[in-house]
Amino acid sequence: MIVSESFVQSSKARDVEFTTCNGDRPLVAQFAASNARDFADAALIIAPFVDAVDLNCGCPQRWAMADGYGAQLMSEPELVTDMVRQAKSRSGLPVSVKMRIHKNLKDTVEFVRRAEHAGAAWISVHGRTSKQRAEPANMDAIKLVKESVGVPVVANGDVKNEADIRRVHEHTGVNGVMSARGILDNPAMYGGYDHTPISCVQDWVEIALRTGMTFTLFHHHLIFMLDRVLTRPEQRVFNTLSSVPAVLDYLEEHYGVCLYPAI
Repeated sequence: MIVSESFVQSSKARDVEFTTCNGDRPLVAQFAASNARDFADAALIIAPFVDAVDLNCGCPQRWAMADGYGAQLMSEPELVTDMVRQAKSRSGLPVSVKMRIHKNLKDTVEFVRRAEHAGAAWISVHGRTSKQRAEPANMDAIKLVKESVGVPVVANGDVKNEADIRRVHEHTGVNGVMSARGILDNPAMYGGYDHTPISCVQDWVEIALRTGMTFTLFHHHLIFMLDRVLTRPEQRVFNTLSSVPAVLDYLEEHYGVCLYPAI
């Protein structure tokens, strides 16, 4: 989630928040925005490098909602309509909307229908309200959204393995299933793995070194990927590593991951 205001105003923010390469397609960039102009400006700037943009209407973090971002937009359907229309018109890109559900599902149905009418290419729905965290995702609510619009609907929430993918799809009839924390923990999930295989770690090392990934991102993703592999004492050691060579030495020593893969 890239904050559109800073992305538009600062070249430094753009350099920090968004990097890509020729092979990174199809690619959707998600923005947090509180007004139509910032969202449309950001979409226009990023248009040459992506295939679509997404408007985040679901982030429940307090700072985001306090600034008018994320789930705060769920109470402002007219603003969201304007944001979708302007971004689509000015950038020429498909625009999607990522949201949560309302306590009153009638409001959710009204929201998604307005987004569809404004030109949203698809809608991704996390089956929790902005105040819910550990409660089970409401699959019936996602099913209702799917039945209420004609554009593709993507389900999100409690998707941690291949069995969850099948369960959610069968229950809701959605066009796609999205995973957030689940795919961070196990990027090989869609390959049928319940836990991250070491071969996936090796693949990530090769990708990161080949593309010049920043250390922060390189290390951060490995922390997620190794969460179920490392013991707690091992996690404390790994999480404090502060350089690429240190991480590579650790992976080679403990798991046989090639220190310097061919690039």
